[in-house]
Amino acid sequence: MKRLLLFGAVLAVLAIAFGVLPVLVLTMPPGAAASCLEAGRVPHVPQELAATTRDGTDVELNQTQLTHAATIITIGAGIDGVGREGVLVALMAGLTESRLLMYANTGAYPDSARYPHDADGSDHDSLGIFQMRPAAGWGTVAELMDPAYQARAFFGGPTGPNAGSPRGLLDIVGWASLPKGAAAQAVEVSAHPDRYATWEPVAETILTALTGPPRPAPPVSSTLPAATTTVFPLPAGTWTRTSSYGMRLNPVLQIWQVHTGVDLAAPTGTPVLATTAGRVAFAGYRTGRGNQIVLEHLVNGQVMASSYGHLRDGGIHVATGDLVAAGQQIGEVGSTGNSTGPHLHFEIRPGGASHTGVDPDGWLSSAAEITSADVDPPGPCPVATP
Repeated sequence: MKRLLLFGAVLAVLAIAFGVLPVLVLTMPPGAAASCLEAGRVPHVPQELAATTRDGTDVELNQTQLTHAATIITIGAGIDGVGREGVLVALMAGLTESRLLMYANTGAYPDSARYPHDADGSDHDSLGIFQMRPAAGWGTVAELMDPAYQARAFFGGPTGPNAGSPRGLLDIVGWASLPKGAAAQAVEVSAHPDRYATWEPVAETILTALTGPPRPAPPVSSTLPAATTTVFPLPAGTWTRTSSYGMRLNPVLQIWQVHTGVDLAAPTGTPVLATTAGRVAFAGYRTGRGNQIVLEHLVNGQVMASSYGHLRDGGIHVATGDLVAAGQQIGEVGSTGNSTGPHLHFEIRPGGASHTGVDPDGWLSSAAEITSADVDPPGPCPVATP
């Protein structure tokens, strides 16, 4: 196969992943517990997070839920008097009321479906993460369909949008001396006041995961090849971009969520190419992505991953641990998993396979396109050894 020695400015992609949200400085409210979270960041939102409620129920939080949690954390960090304890109260309330999902309510407000949302609810005229009611004075439909507005309304206080009516957390005298579940109830005024405390351990897990010390860089194996060539993941002339990175209405699930890669439509069976030299971290079936391959690469001394989703059944030509070369055929386009037609879902994940995808446009713009005639047929690959 012809080797195209074009290596673009891929480090720009690595920079995107770090600093998604601003630095958070969580100050202590009067009377709060003696411990506090030191200055930290939300460098990225995980794809998923496991936690356990106070009553021992295991829960799995997805990236959509964790993105809303990051919004709540960021808003709370910027309001004097909220601090770590106030952020935990807000996370507990959001978990209880909506499981940290943005709800429309088309029964009460049909136009709520016009705004980005994750699900459609029917609890009176409640909307959003905190299930706030326009009829109770929390805000207009347009305002309440904004997660950041809902977070500001929940925290309330002098800078809140409702001037203390309805009361946000900071409008409740002595809230910091209350049990966190009781503080959440004081804002939400629920008919089921005992539910909030159940979610305190989950809120702690979220806050720690999103704002704790940066995770150490994964060890770099000597068997992970360095990237020197970048290749577009589909042959030239075979593909059409149908969806880009960012928020969108999922065409299968019909919910608004972050699309963590790009979709490249191509005929079933079109060769899928390794975008640069690497090692196979995963090759198999995953819910949503269908048949998927994830490669890990070494880019300027840092680990990065590329992901290739929705491959056809029988269209995976590598196995976990295999070493691959840039431009090598590793699979075939298909339409498995949550897919409406044959296409490749392609992601770039700075930090490795377990990290979240960032906008891959910087990577793709630097990648050389090769023709189908330049693609070697799939064959056996050397397997990485310890």
